[in-house]
Amino acid sequence: MKATEFIWQNGTIKPWKEATVHVTAHALHYGSSVFEGERVYATPSGPRYFRLADHTRRLFESAKVYDIHIGYTQAEINVACNEVIRVNKMASAYVRPVAFRGEGPLGVIRHDDSRIDVCIIAWDWGAYLGDAVENGADICISSWHRPAPNTIPAWAKAGGNYLSSQLIGFEARRNGYHEGIALGYNGLLAEGAGENIFIVRDGKIRTPSSSASILAGITRDSVLTLAGKLGLPVEERDIPREALYIADEVFMVGTAAEITPVRSVDRKLVGDGKPGPMTKALQKAFFGLFDGTTKDEWGWLSSVDGSASKVSKKEAA
Repeated sequence: MKATEFIWQNGTIKPWKEATVHVTAHALHYGSSVFEGERVYATPSGPRYFRLADHTRRLFESAKVYDIHIGYTQAEINVACNEVIRVNKMASAYVRPVAFRGEGPLGVIRHDDSRIDVCIIAWDWGAYLGDAVENGADICISSWHRPAPNTIPAWAKAGGNYLSSQLIGFEARRNGYHEGIALGYNGLLAEGAGENIFIVRDGKIRTPSSSASILAGITRDSVLTLAGKLGLPVEERDIPREALYIADEVFMVGTAAEITPVRSVDRKLVGDGKPGPMTKALQKAFFGLFDGTTKDEWGWLSSVDGSASKVSKKEAA
């Protein structure tokens, strides 16, 4: 991780090394944080956020679940996200807004809203799983399952939820895989350590429903929309583990992972071990949003100055 020059912290732009947190921060001890992962892409019309407003909305929704009162409006957070990109003079970036219970008395329950810290970090981050975005990832089914409903809220993107993801990811990497996939409380397919998952069989795309103990991802939603635009049939449904072994294609999606094909599951090749035609079509449509070959019909792109942008093929020419 290469440090950028500035971070936004509690309303102020600070040098990277000065944006610090006290060791009594509640979030450090009890995981009381919510966050987002967002990307800014270099486009023919300059740097563009991908679905910034949707990410900010989810940040506030996650905070609401955990009674974390952010203290800024969504519009103010959007402005701050743009400011971080401008002051660091970035053409593309991965952006991490985070809100958390900060310095103060320790104890599991604390409702001191005056000590909610909000920070926004931006840095250069390429493909999350390296060359797997082109050649395919080798994944495994983890021995760790996702929590059952009504234990922790899967729809909230909270720091504490990612302890589960760490166990899944560590296990996978110890055993020589790029990533691990978790089953849900019922033994059916859920999601990856940091990605949603899709399978293709007999010309139809399938993905676990949003009630399957998963984070209903924004990139996942984008893929569902793009698949509809391309005329690719999609089902959200219960999926058993063995469906991964007999799938024609498998791919994972997320802000960090973008759209990453899967080469093998538990060392069983998926198809011929190469990215399949539906995966490639969706990758082309997704990345085309940023080079101008896919029209942004949904207003997903916004310029760093906050104005809406619809990059067209004509503009890119």
